[in-house]
Amino acid sequence: VHGPVYGGGVGLVAACDMAVALQEAVFCLSEVKLGIAPAVIAPFLVERIGAGALRRYALTAEAFNAVAAARIGLVHEVVQHPDELDAWIAEQADAISRTGPSAVAACKQIIHEVAHSDFDTALEYAAQRIAELRTSAEGQEGLKAFLEKRRPDWVE
Repeated sequence: VHGPVYGGGVGLVAACDMAVALQEAVFCLSEVKLGIAPAVIAPFLVERIGAGALRRYALTAEAFNAVAAARIGLVHEVVQHPDELDAWIAEQADAISRTGPSAVAACKQIIHEVAHSDFDTALEYAAQRIAELRTSAEGQEGLKAFLEKRRPDWVE
């Protein structure tokens, strides 16, 4: 994020797996000033920043800076210079490129399911998924590579 982010744009940031903002970025849930509410983006915002922070910023339409966005969990990192945005993104992309592609997809699904389930259901689901992942071709390759002290075949 490197500029002003208003209304639905804040929802787009909340929907991202990871977000970085330039220190000068400004965020605002401005819908109430228009006589409407941030309804469509509310599920993403509640999940990302919680109901308490959403209440404050949605009810007041108060603008907030990147440091506040990081404090409430909307963005993961705040950087000082524009070139640091691309560097941060490249660093995260590089880290993800060394992980198992199916494992990343499974991880996103598990996080979603666990976040939206009661504890016992989440625990049962997680146990089922890890059993499936350990016996998958990717899981077997990853574990074998670890034991053999080599890179898995998905890492170039």
